Amino acid sequence: MNVIDKALSSDISLGLLLEALAASPDLPLAFRYDGRLVKPGYHVTEVKAGQFSAFDCGANPETWAEIFVQLWDIEEGDRTHMPAGKFVAIIRKVSEHVKLDGSAKLTFEVSDGVQPMQLYCASVPVISNGVVQVELVARAASCRPRDRWLAKQAQETACCGPANAATKCCG
Repeated sequence: MNVIDKALSSDISLGLLLEALAASPDLPLAFRYDGRLVKPGYHVTEVKAGQFSAFDCGANPETWAEIFVQLWDIEEGDRTHMPAGKFVAIIRKVSEHVKLDGSAKLTFEVSDGVQPMQLYCASVPVISNGVVQVELVARAASCRPRDRWLAKQAQETACCGPANAATKCCG
């Protein structure tokens, strides 16, 4: 198995995904989600960009840009997984009409036409058996106050764990 980038990470940006795919344009591109590969007839049915502004329950403002790529996971005739270069071309074509921020948060919306649309974030593409595979991991819902609280708890646990109890670093 060859990793296209140095480290496998999740929640990559659109720019990083396109850069990695451009390195292997002729290889088939298969997305993996919920433990299985998308069917060879999958379609990119929609690409959309959004700019979001919000206030959370603690009156903290937040803004972000997000790109949504919608995949329809279907079997269609004798089609094979599209080449990575075709996926890149589709996104580039969209970017001629819709401003796509390469550094924006990237979310995949996937449905097989039976199950409801599910949200996923993407990991760095990996080449396996001559196929570029992109692992899609379920996107967890986010609550900024909860996320800040969890981060604080993790920091305090790391700081005040049994090994650090004598230092009273959190005191």
